[in-house]
Amino acid sequence: MNIPALRQLIESARLHEARHGTLARQLESRMQYLHPAICLPEEDALGVLTKFVDGYLEQVPELLEAAHAVACEAGIEAQIKPVLKVAEHFFLSPPEMLEGQEGLAGLLDEAYLAHRLVEEINDRYIAFIGQPLIPLDTTVANLIAHRLIGEDFANRLDEAVALAVSGLLGNSLSEQVSLDAYRARLSNPKTVAAWLAWPCLSRKFGVELQLSRLGTMPVALRAGR
Repeated sequence: MNIPALRQLIESARLHEARHGTLARQLESRMQYLHPAICLPEEDALGVLTKFVDGYLEQVPELLEAAHAVACEAGIEAQIKPVLKVAEHFFLSPPEMLEGQEGLAGLLDEAYLAHRLVEEINDRYIAFIGQPLIPLDTTVANLIAHRLIGEDFANRLDEAVALAVSGLLGNSLSEQVSLDAYRARLSNPKTVAAWLAWPCLSRKFGVELQLSRLGTMPVALRAGR
């Protein structure tokens, strides 16, 4: 995993934002279109959204680093490493549809791809064996990022994620000889203990969804697709 390259990319994007303010302008233009379920503080809402995006980006290398360490410790590297490499590739070598975007605004799209990839992989594992491959719930953060990116473009990114997941997994999970044995490896105390050593993965971004308002949220946004 090339974690230093990911962190350097984020630092460069932060410098770009400090000089040009591209992300701040983008967020300000989209705040009026945010779904009412996305709750922001009355004071400095733009600042909170900017911090959310920064934290959402920073969580990508933290997640990949943590997941790789856990995989090595728990003996499940063969299952996790391909997922991490695709997520890393999304960040370092993004699809053509993301060409021309710079700074934190551009990296938000790439971070969304990486986070959604992990979310989709986890959904597949939960469906087949009853538990996630990587026990990190970024569903709410992804829903908010989806709205900040914009419905149409975020849906195109979701399609790219779906294709990547199909290529990664195919029917491999359903073809496991012993799902019980596979499930036991993921719930091994060593695996659980290794994840508990990374509390940064439960970072709170300061932006929340008010669940009582989700009933009017478009299905695509509720499902993160």
